[in-house]
Amino acid sequence: MIKTDFLIRLYVTFFFLGNSPIAPGTAGTAGAIVLFFLLTKLTFPLYIVFVLIFTAISIYMSSLAVDIYNKKDPSHVVIDEVCGYLFTMILIPFTWVNVIVGLFLFRVLDITKPYPIRKIEKIKGGYGIVLDDVLAGIYANIIMQIFIRIY
Repeated sequence: MIKTDFLIRLYVTFFFLGNSPIAPGTAGTAGAIVLFFLLTKLTFPLYIVFVLIFTAISIYMSSLAVDIYNKKDPSHVVIDEVCGYLFTMILIPFTWVNVIVGLFLFRVLDITKPYPIRKIEKIKGGYGIVLDDVLAGIYANIIMQIFIRIY
């Protein structure tokens, strides 16, 4: 069980970035940039399949983390930020400007939680932990798509 707990913590903290004493969510999102860079080598359909499977696993693992940390939405759990950022960057070309703008937009939307993100966050377990970030990522993606088309 201890080994299993370690692996769950490793996953949900995204290699312990969630243990950052300052802004763990931002640390996790910054770590997601590396994953996004690696995923840019995939075709669009494979990127989507990866993100959907990764999100499903993250929902399950976040549910397990609730029991391990004995909290409804543990601050150490940042895998939801990773999922949200990957949704933010769907069909966004990898440039450093896009990467930073995407990080900023996603974090602002994740923190402010415009409607109905805050409502989704109240869902119990891994679904509530992850899906509010997924929706924040979708909102950020829409803004990014508009931004790219205008500029």
